[in-house]
Amino acid sequence: MTGTITHDPPSAAGGRPSGPLIVTEDTELLDDLLRLCAAAGATPEVHHSVPESRSSPSWALTPAATPATSPASSASAWPAGWETAPLVLVGDDAARRVRGAVRRRGVVLVGRDQDDPGVWQRAVEIGADHVLMLPDGEQWLVDRIADVAEGVGRPALTVGVIGGRGGAGASTLACALAVTSAREGLRSLLVDADPMGGGLDVLLGGETADGLRWPAFAASRGRVGGGALEESLPELHALRVLSWDRGDCVSVPPQAVRAVLAAARRRGGTVVVDLPRRIDDGVAEVLAQLDVGILVVPAELRAVAAAGRVAAAVGMVLRDLRVAVRGPYASGLDDREVARLLGLPLVGEVPVESGLLRATESRRPPGTPSRGPLARFCREFWERALAETDGRVGSGS
Repeated sequence: MTGTITHDPPSAAGGRPSGPLIVTEDTELLDDLLRLCAAAGATPEVHHSVPESRSSPSWALTPAATPATSPASSASAWPAGWETAPLVLVGDDAARRVRGAVRRRGVVLVGRDQDDPGVWQRAVEIGADHVLMLPDGEQWLVDRIADVAEGVGRPALTVGVIGGRGGAGASTLACALAVTSAREGLRSLLVDADPMGGGLDVLLGGETADGLRWPAFAASRGRVGGGALEESLPELHALRVLSWDRGDCVSVPPQAVRAVLAAARRRGGTVVVDLPRRIDDGVAEVLAQLDVGILVVPAELRAVAAAGRVAAAVGMVLRDLRVAVRGPYASGLDDREVARLLGLPLVGEVPVESGLLRATESRRPPGTPSRGPLARFCREFWERALAETDGRVGSGS
């Protein structure tokens, strides 16, 4: 069981990640927390009781040597590590002893008694952000500790692109968005979620580039390290690409899809996902992690009708779905009319870029001419999207 009270933990001092701080005298609980830290790849600092002064021994794996002091003296004696650790795990046995400590974010109260109604009161008394009960909350805690180990900041702005019908140009727009994002200096990842689409690495001219493809992650069950994921993927045109190989594997279990995309988001920057029009369990996992979806719709009536069915299916999972309209326009249609018929916010008109087919055949990805109309459309989209999120996405580097 886990419960959330308030916010995320602060960054480590100087922007450098460090391990969590554990405060408990419960040896069994400590063993469990050390095991979970090891699973998350983090090295914690441990203290068994409140030190008597700032000159007390450093926070390390040492036996408890001092009795608990009063809350007032605890506040003045608490070492700087309490304030600077990116995450503090307080055993329920230690809650009384830390009540006088400086209030801060990133404190988790950890216990075992699922039926203890007083745990929430103790959490409030120490200013905890979360209440967690073992063993139910183990996976949540491993993920949170691993975030600390990786120095996670803001998650990536994650955009999915899906065609209203076959041949709508969704893959082209997805590639152009990722290429533009990378050119603007953002850490960028392009994810091909359509195993039947032929491979975005081919569209980018990198089908022989070294690196892992989706089938390599099919066995993933737990957490995937964000840094390890990024380093394992092919790098094409200053961005990382997760695509499909030309083998027989055409599906990845939903839990593996969830783990991989979560790892990608933790790295920050932007993630662009090229989505298939069929919604299976794996695609539903992707949709659940998107910030915004773009439905690409050619401006003709049959395409609008087909796009309505796609929008209805996608909208069951994704709350923020918008439409981008691609010409030429059928009689009586324009981009605003298409958006009205679908009942979706309008991103804009995807421009026609002359020479795009020739550029693709010559291994230049969509959006490569930085002054071209498609690159300009993508750049304006990122500017609006970043403004909507208060510019939360940095370079991710």
